[in-house]
Order: sequence, then structure tokens, then C-alpha cells
Amino acid sequence: MDRTIELPLGHKSFCLVLKENDDLELYVDNCLRKRDTADGSHILYVWTNVEMHWEEHRFVEARFDRHERNLRVTVNREEVLSRKFV
Repeated sequence: MDRTIELPLGHKSFCLVLKENDDLELYVDNCLRKRDTADGSHILYVWTNVEMHWEEHRFVEARFDRHERNLRVTVNREEVLSRKFV
């Protein structure tokens, strides 16, 4: 079963989808920005730059450790989520 995590980002939103096969997808305002596939590496990584109002930007990153089953999400290098999936 796919797992979806939605997070606010100012006037926008982003969500991460951890697929049943461990692929990781990053969406901003319901648009797929990045996908990393579980092709043998144990760390999946997705990122995107999100333009806000007035030339302001947010850098969103997510890392999923397939061995530890831990997802870590940062915005501008500050952690906003750390969650373990069993």
C-alpha cells in the first residue's frame, strides 16, 4: 500500500509518496517534481526548489533509508519530519 505524507509550504503544499515497492515521489501542488526508484540503492533521495512569492525560494529534500525504514524531510536544511515506517 502506498503511503502519502502531505506537508504545508507557505501558500503551497507538497507531498511525499512512498510507494509499495519503496519508490519515493515528491509532488508540489499536485505536480510530480521528482522520483527516485528503489533500484538497489538503500538511500532514496528527492529534492526540488519551490518558488514562493516575491522571489523567495524553499529547497525541499527528502531521504528514505530503506534499511532503517526512516524518512527524513528538510526545508532549507531544517528538519520538518522524521518518521519510521515498519
